Amino acid sequence: MRIFSSLLVTVAISSVHGLSMSASPKRVAVFGGTGYVGSRVCERLVEKGYSVTAVSRRGENPKPGDSNLDQVNWVKGDATDPATVKKIVNDSDAAVHSIGLLFDVDSGLSNLNTIVSGSKSLPGESSTYDNITRKTMFNIADAIESRITNPFANEKYPLCFVSAAEAGWPDVAGGSLVEEKLAPEWLQRYLAAKRSVEERLGKSTKIRSAIYRPSLIWDWTKLDVLPVIPVFNAASALGVPFVDKTVRVETLADAIVQGIEDSSVVGVQRYMQMEELATVA
Repeated sequence: MRIFSSLLVTVAISSVHGLSMSASPKRVAVFGGTGYVGSRVCERLVEKGYSVTAVSRRGENPKPGDSNLDQVNWVKGDATDPATVKKIVNDSDAAVHSIGLLFDVDSGLSNLNTIVSGSKSLPGESSTYDNITRKTMFNIADAIESRITNPFANEKYPLCFVSAAEAGWPDVAGGSLVEEKLAPEWLQRYLAAKRSVEERLGKSTKIRSAIYRPSLIWDWTKLDVLPVIPVFNAASALGVPFVDKTVRVETLADAIVQGIEDSSVVGVQRYMQMEELATVA
């Protein structure tokens, strides 16, 4: 009986079915790894000693010759396919969802993605907000939950999701009014997809989700947004409740890495939390 009890304790502590308790570096899957945010996350993870697998439609290193990105395992795959996602998740200890696009194929503005997208990518014919945001994230969440079957497991799988500041509009003064009266239909669908993911993650008992809500994400190469950065920042500084301070892409990437490392990082992270997490990372 004593041996049996010891065995149960050992299993509970060190053997979460499908959830590796392997020594550092941990294995992190970055879905959307070739994108503007995803590639920066991959760089930061490699710098911190993680083993990184990046999944995207292209599956190619966006910066060949980069000393960090050359160490990433680049995988060509469709995250809307549950089998593809399950295979990647089963070989990882944490995941990042940075798949996204501003204008989907139903917006009538999809060609503008070559301008506003940091990776200059164009959406495919099935690239709707529902497919790209909700379906891919639900596939990841389902894959995570299906692998953690040990009843003694207390550890939750770390998962970082890049949402949007505007997803929090219903929670701030004037936000709902702005969305209902001023937001175009494509933006409302964009936010609906983000919120459906946030709701799904909030209900999971097997996932430790960190939900990042940046407004405009930028660096000095993003010429399309640089002119409006001061406007957003000034509005935020003046206390306009439905406008958040902008976030540098490096800050977001560092905050995501810290969200993987720090088990206390849970739930919605606004720009102030991102800045704090980035300083720790």
